[in-house]
Amino acid sequence: MKIGITDTRKPSFEKYVEWLKNVHSIETVKLSYELNNAAELESCNGVLITGGEDVHPKFYDRPEYLAVLDKNDIDEKRDEFEMGIIRRANEKKLPLLAICRGLQIMNVTFGGTLIPDLPKAGYNNHRLDSNEHQRHSLEIVEGSFLENIVGVESGEINSRHHQAIDTVAHDFSISAISDDGVAEAIEWKDPQGKAFFLGVQWHPERMNDFGGPFSQNIANRFLEASKHSH
Repeated sequence: MKIGITDTRKPSFEKYVEWLKNVHSIETVKLSYELNNAAELESCNGVLITGGEDVHPKFYDRPEYLAVLDKNDIDEKRDEFEMGIIRRANEKKLPLLAICRGLQIMNVTFGGTLIPDLPKAGYNNHRLDSNEHQRHSLEIVEGSFLENIVGVESGEINSRHHQAIDTVAHDFSISAISDDGVAEAIEWKDPQGKAFFLGVQWHPERMNDFGGPFSQNIANRFLEASKHSH
């Protein structure tokens, strides 16, 4: 079984690989515009969209948001590459898991918008200034696909982001919400006939309680879906 994992400038690519390999013996391939290897997706059983830079606001028709962002933390080529990967995964009905920035670019790909900076928009700070992760509680939407995966109604997750979903894309519904009202997960509104698509705002690959429902359960279900694709 082969899983495509998108590249990230942040020094955490191997974390995603280790996390999945903790659950299942798999082959992985790094997907990036620098490698110019989008065609590799055709031989993958599933795809993981990783965390990293801010999404350029022009992709959700809010170019004026650029003024509040660090332009060094934006990579338009990566945005375009990953939007193409997400669209192709949907066409091929490939299981897709999107983490942190991954959730954001997945929402934007399908027509949703983002909050460019949570503290400036009046929300709590969802990341610490150090390399440590913030932690906060979240509620799972009753009856959601995510609830079926994690098997709990609420819990505590790690957090390291300053952007978040504003308008959720029409095809998705929000399936987890933080204690201050930020969307923490999205899934298909109508999953009929579609592949596993899940976006989570936290970092399951970096949770201390790897065996917990917000880490291992997600890896398990994503890899199980991938095993049965193609």
